[in-house]
Amino acid sequence: MLSKKHFLSLLAVGALSMSFVIAQEATPEATPEAEEAPYCTPDIAEEMRAKNIYIPIVSKGFQHQFWQAVKLGAERAAEDCGVTITFEGPESESQVDKQLEMLQTALDRKPAALVFAALDSKAAIPLLEQAAEDGIPIIGFDSGVDSDILLATAATDNIAAAALAADMMAELIGFEGKVAVIAHDQTSRTGIDRVDGFVNRIKEAYPNIEVVDVQYGGGDHLKSTDLARSIILAHPDLKGFFGANEGSAIGVLNAVIELDMADELVVIGYDSGRQQVQAIAEGIMEGAITQNPIGIGYKAVEAAVKALRGEELEPNIDTGFFYYDASNYTDEEIAAVLYD
Repeated sequence: MLSKKHFLSLLAVGALSMSFVIAQEATPEATPEAEEAPYCTPDIAEEMRAKNIYIPIVSKGFQHQFWQAVKLGAERAAEDCGVTITFEGPESESQVDKQLEMLQTALDRKPAALVFAALDSKAAIPLLEQAAEDGIPIIGFDSGVDSDILLATAATDNIAAAALAADMMAELIGFEGKVAVIAHDQTSRTGIDRVDGFVNRIKEAYPNIEVVDVQYGGGDHLKSTDLARSIILAHPDLKGFFGANEGSAIGVLNAVIELDMADELVVIGYDSGRQQVQAIAEGIMEGAITQNPIGIGYKAVEAAVKALRGEELEPNIDTGFFYYDASNYTDEEIAAVLYD
């Protein structure tokens, strides 16, 4: 495996020559308009404004750059479609009870529709069922629920994306050795699917690779750092680490840097905020999965408007993903879905 110090020196003189292949499941773009004509024409926007449509968006969080990018996409769709939105989420992605309080408050406002990303795939179902009985169409985004109550969910195919991360990890560690996972939770659909996608792919395709530990840090940088540090110290022969969301990946990265293990561990992340992109550009993190957060927010609001107008919806709105690394993160199609 290429020494990261050697990697950085190559990068500094512009002589980097990497052979990783761009892998993609779908083709996400910066905005939905690049994929297809926008649904919300000026006539539809005028129709929605005349009805004074309000759509609350209850997210899994708001602090990470990922959620700010989702919010930006939702705001763009709200402007295009002539609707009013609010966007809120708990401070931590472990605060399921707080999210349920926010959901109840949003429903008490009698909205025209609801857009929701569940921290717990089961806990919100009773509230959502009551909302559906009251005639409120419900659209999921990022992380759905274990029910058919949602008319549609705008999200990444997290199982396929995490499996791709496993494939890249296997290649980078030479198809043998020990790896570990830090994820955000084991209750949300994204937390479950990303861990399953990575772990199951390793088990099915790479018999000489062992996943020695999976821990959950709630998406919190500090907690994830502590967990990653403990795993590294418990497994001195560890070869790789997968961080299953932005907070998890940054936590792993912090632990690797603190323990001066950057030349010894392969780190693959998920999401594409500034810290991860910088770490990849500098050769400290090997690569990551990028979603299309702006597209997720846009498509979720757009789907809510379609539902309000009686349009038929696809249950799963696949917003796409890419694997990116130092060789391709500046490519136009990937740079379009990175975020600050």
